[in-house]
Amino acid sequence: MLLSRRQGRQRWRRWRRSRPFWGGLFAVLAGAWICVLPLAPLKIMLQQGVAGIPSVLMGIVMVVLGLTVWFSPQQRVLAGVLTTLIATAALVLSNLGGFLIGTLFGIVGGGLMFAWQPHTARHGTGSTGSPTAPGTSAPESAPPPPTPNRDPQGAQP
Repeated sequence: MLLSRRQGRQRWRRWRRSRPFWGGLFAVLAGAWICVLPLAPLKIMLQQGVAGIPSVLMGIVMVVLGLTVWFSPQQRVLAGVLTTLIATAALVLSNLGGFLIGTLFGIVGGGLMFAWQPHTARHGTGSTGSPTAPGTSAPESAPPPPTPNRDPQGAQP
Protein backbone atom coordinates (compact mmCIF):
# COMPACT_ATOMS: atom_id res chain seq x y z
CA MET A 1 0.00 0.00 0.00
CA LEU A 2 2.88 2.34 0.74
CA LEU A 3 4.32 1.64 -2.68
CA SER A 4 1.05 2.52 -4.40
CA ARG A 5 0.80 5.79 -2.45
CA ARG A 6 4.36 6.64 -3.38
CA GLN A 7 3.70 5.81 -7.03
CA GLY A 8 0.51 7.87 -6.94
CA ARG A 9 2.36 10.81 -5.43
CA GLN A 10 5.11 10.51 -8.06
CA ARG A 11 2.55 10.34 -10.86
CA TRP A 12 0.77 13.43 -9.46
CA ARG A 13 4.07 15.30 -9.17
CA ARG A 14 5.06 14.34 -12.71
CA TRP A 15 1.65 15.42 -14.08
CA ARG A 16 1.73 18.70 -12.14
CA ARG A 17 5.24 19.57 -13.30
CA SER A 18 4.49 18.81 -16.95
CA ARG A 19 2.06 21.73 -17.28
CA PRO A 20 1.53 25.26 -15.89
CA PHE A 21 -0.35 23.91 -12.88
CA TRP A 22 -0.09 26.91 -10.55
CA GLY A 23 -1.04 29.38 -13.26
CA GLY A 24 -4.11 27.30 -14.08
CA LEU A 25 -5.00 27.02 -10.40
CA PHE A 26 -4.80 30.80 -9.90
CA ALA A 27 -6.92 31.32 -13.03
CA VAL A 28 -9.57 28.86 -11.82
CA LEU A 29 -9.65 30.49 -8.37
CA ALA A 30 -9.87 33.98 -9.90
CA GLY A 31 -12.67 32.92 -12.23
CA ALA A 32 -14.59 31.27 -9.42
CA TRP A 33 -14.17 34.32 -7.19
CA ILE A 34 -15.30 36.75 -9.90
CA CYS A 35 -18.19 34.47 -10.92
CA VAL A 36 -19.52 33.83 -7.41
CA LEU A 37 -19.61 37.43 -6.16
CA PRO A 38 -22.56 38.54 -8.33
CA LEU A 39 -24.51 35.59 -6.97
CA ALA A 40 -23.79 36.60 -3.36
CA PRO A 41 -26.33 38.36 -1.10
CA LEU A 42 -27.06 42.01 -1.74
CA LYS A 43 -25.03 43.17 1.26
CA ILE A 44 -21.83 41.80 -0.29
CA MET A 45 -22.45 42.92 -3.87
CA LEU A 46 -21.64 46.36 -5.21
CA GLN A 47 -23.66 45.98 -8.43
CA GLN A 48 -26.78 44.03 -9.17
CA GLY A 49 -28.98 43.07 -12.09
CA VAL A 50 -27.80 43.10 -15.68
CA ALA A 51 -24.38 44.34 -14.59
CA GLY A 52 -23.78 40.93 -12.98
CA ILE A 53 -23.91 39.08 -16.31
CA PRO A 54 -20.41 40.15 -17.47
CA SER A 55 -19.06 39.04 -14.11
CA VAL A 56 -20.46 35.56 -14.48
CA LEU A 57 -19.31 35.28 -18.10
CA MET A 58 -15.79 36.51 -17.35
CA GLY A 59 -15.55 34.13 -14.42
CA ILE A 60 -16.63 31.17 -16.52
CA VAL A 61 -14.14 32.05 -19.28
CA MET A 62 -11.31 32.33 -16.74
CA VAL A 63 -12.17 28.94 -15.25
CA VAL A 64 -12.20 27.42 -18.75
CA LEU A 65 -8.83 29.01 -19.56
CA GLY A 66 -7.35 27.64 -16.34
CA LEU A 67 -8.60 24.15 -17.15
CA THR A 68 -7.35 24.50 -20.72
CA VAL A 69 -3.74 24.93 -19.65
CA TRP A 70 -4.03 21.95 -17.36
CA PHE A 71 -5.24 19.62 -20.09
CA SER A 72 -3.59 21.28 -23.10
CA PRO A 73 -0.34 22.92 -21.99
CA GLN A 74 0.47 23.88 -25.59
CA GLN A 75 -2.15 26.64 -25.31
CA ARG A 76 -0.38 28.30 -22.37
CA VAL A 77 0.64 31.51 -24.17
CA LEU A 78 -2.81 32.31 -25.53
CA ALA A 79 -4.53 31.31 -22.30
CA GLY A 80 -2.09 33.36 -20.24
CA VAL A 81 -2.60 36.50 -22.29
CA LEU A 82 -6.40 36.10 -22.36
CA THR A 83 -6.53 35.43 -18.62
CA THR A 84 -4.55 38.58 -17.90
CA LEU A 85 -6.73 40.66 -20.22
CA ILE A 86 -9.97 39.30 -18.77
CA ALA A 87 -8.73 39.82 -15.21
CA THR A 88 -7.86 43.42 -16.06
CA ALA A 89 -11.25 43.97 -17.71
CA ALA A 90 -12.95 42.48 -14.65
CA LEU A 91 -11.50 45.31 -12.60
CA VAL A 92 -13.81 47.71 -14.43
CA LEU A 93 -16.73 45.46 -15.38
CA SER A 94 -17.15 43.21 -12.36
CA ASN A 95 -17.31 44.58 -8.80
CA LEU A 96 -13.71 45.81 -8.92
CA GLY A 97 -12.64 42.43 -10.24
CA GLY A 98 -14.04 40.48 -7.33
CA PHE A 99 -12.97 43.10 -4.80
CA LEU A 100 -9.47 43.10 -6.34
CA ILE A 101 -8.86 39.50 -5.24
CA GLY A 102 -10.10 37.97 -8.50
CA THR A 103 -8.16 40.48 -10.58
CA LEU A 104 -4.92 39.90 -8.68
CA PHE A 105 -5.30 36.11 -8.86
CA GLY A 106 -6.09 36.36 -12.58
CA ILE A 107 -3.09 38.55 -13.36
CA VAL A 108 -0.75 36.30 -11.35
CA GLY A 109 -2.23 33.16 -12.96
CA GLY A 110 -1.99 34.61 -16.46
CA GLY A 111 1.61 35.60 -15.87
CA LEU A 112 2.48 32.15 -14.54
CA MET A 113 0.82 30.50 -17.53
CA PHE A 114 2.61 32.78 -19.99
CA ALA A 115 6.03 32.35 -18.34
CA TRP A 116 5.91 28.56 -17.89
CA GLN A 117 8.27 26.52 -20.06
CA PRO A 118 8.26 22.74 -20.52
CA HIS A 119 11.01 20.87 -18.71
CA THR A 120 13.98 20.16 -20.94
CA ALA A 121 16.72 17.59 -20.45
CA ARG A 122 19.80 18.81 -18.63
CA HIS A 123 22.85 19.55 -20.72
CA GLY A 124 25.18 17.58 -18.42
CA THR A 125 23.85 14.17 -19.45
CA GLY A 126 25.41 11.93 -22.01
CA SER A 127 23.71 9.57 -24.42
CA THR A 128 23.13 7.02 -21.65
CA GLY A 129 21.21 9.51 -19.53
CA SER A 130 23.78 9.51 -16.72
CA PRO A 131 25.68 12.65 -15.83
CA THR A 132 29.15 12.88 -17.28
CA ALA A 133 32.15 12.99 -15.02
CA PRO A 134 33.86 16.36 -14.61
CA GLY A 135 36.61 16.87 -17.15
CA THR A 136 35.12 14.45 -19.68
CA SER A 137 32.97 15.38 -22.57
CA ALA A 138 29.87 13.64 -23.75
CA PRO A 139 29.81 12.45 -27.34
CA GLU A 140 28.13 15.21 -29.28
CA SER A 141 26.53 14.82 -32.64
CA ALA A 142 27.47 17.39 -35.22
CA PRO A 143 24.75 19.86 -36.15
CA PRO A 144 23.25 19.43 -39.60
CA PRO A 145 24.94 21.48 -42.31
CA PRO A 146 23.20 24.77 -43.07
CA THR A 147 21.02 24.82 -46.13
CA PRO A 148 21.05 27.86 -48.39
CA ASN A 149 18.07 30.23 -48.19
CA ARG A 150 16.41 28.33 -45.38
CA ASP A 151 13.21 29.99 -44.20
CA PRO A 152 12.90 29.94 -40.38
CA GLN A 153 9.14 29.37 -40.58
CA GLY A 154 9.57 26.28 -42.72
CA ALA A 155 8.20 27.56 -46.02
CA GLN A 156 9.78 25.94 -49.06
CA PRO A 157 10.54 27.89 -52.27
